[in-house]
Amino acid sequence: MTSDTIDQLPFFAGLSSEQSSMLKQLFLPVDCYSDSMLFDQGDPAEYLYLVVTGEVVIRFKPEDGALIPIAHVRSGGIVGWSAALGRGCYTSAAFCEGYTQMLRLAGRELRDVCERDPETGILVLERLAAVIAERLSNTHEQVMALLKQSLLPSMNDMEEATHGRSSV
Repeated sequence: MTSDTIDQLPFFAGLSSEQSSMLKQLFLPVDCYSDSMLFDQGDPAEYLYLVVTGEVVIRFKPEDGALIPIAHVRSGGIVGWSAALGRGCYTSAAFCEGYTQMLRLAGRELRDVCERDPETGILVLERLAAVIAERLSNTHEQVMALLKQSLLPSMNDMEEATHGRSSV
């Protein structure tokens, strides 16, 4: 992974060379292979990941249902933001769709940087807020689509039953 490749990631856009250099030295490269689990829902939230190449699928499992794919994170995306926010565990699972290269940063280290350098901290938090907002919007849309799919067969059955009764 070259420095130029890392510099192209949106996470580093707009940072001064000092800020970028400070953050880059905290990230470690990670390779993930096809169908590998990066982390599971409920695992301790330790790391934030920047996707350099490949794709990570985020899946959520409600207590009473099957796994729901809620996001496909590609190059430039961020995965595992629960760690950056200091949450105790990941709220979803992450799987590598194919060979995926990432940069990994311990959430505690990122929070330490934000405390030591508030200006950098604000920029990082703005990036995370944008990722979180987009992910929540996508999740809402997917949940609504799933609900419509689940409810449509029931509604069609009720409609058929209602029409069947009224025509008798």
